Amino acid sequence: MNPKPTSTLLYKTRLYGQFARLGRALANPHRLEILDLLSQGERTVEDLAHEIGTTVSNISQHLQVLRQSGLVTSRKEGLYVHYSLSGDDVVTLWQSLRRVAVVLSSDLRELVARFVDERDQLEPVPQAELLERARAGRVVVLDVRPAREYNAGHIPDAISIPLDQLRNRIGELPRDREIVAYCRGPYCLLSIEAVEQLRAAGLAARRLEDGFPEWRGAGLPVERRGGQP
Repeated sequence: MNPKPTSTLLYKTRLYGQFARLGRALANPHRLEILDLLSQGERTVEDLAHEIGTTVSNISQHLQVLRQSGLVTSRKEGLYVHYSLSGDDVVTLWQSLRRVAVVLSSDLRELVARFVDERDQLEPVPQAELLERARAGRVVVLDVRPAREYNAGHIPDAISIPLDQLRNRIGELPRDREIVAYCRGPYCLLSIEAVEQLRAAGLAARRLEDGFPEWRGAGLPVERRGGQP
């Protein structure tokens, strides 16, 4: 059998080399958390360092790797550089990675079960059910993410009460309708903790099955601050 032409080997080497480069960019827990946060909306280096709990220098190094791989982009506004994902395909990639990881890893499934499933015995609300009930005015939709994420995009008519403010503002919520809380995604604990607080206060509450990125990715209605689509 004749060996493959040099041009074909070179093509394959470069092709899989670029794929591997992307894989290396993803092979770090802090970089994956950065992608998760940026799927909610753009952030500065300082914002990311604060939320992740590490130094600005460390985050800057991770962002450099993500930029070199094409996963994130940046823009400068005044003294600050704002980072965002380079497109919806990156969100899809991150969500696909999570799904495959859960399918393949029994340890990961056990972890999710302990921190998510076992803390909420009621069935989460699917997207279609929430959309139908919200349009009919039968539920109150509660966004418990930080305000900047709500302002960047949210489910129409959702009330914004970040989790760290919920205990003091719980009286603002009506008691004659069920409350459906949502946050950053199916593995985010913000909505879990919100539902626990709401039920402890005597309110009927459940959580959305997925989070805002999945809602937006499904092509469902989205609003930004001020009610703009």
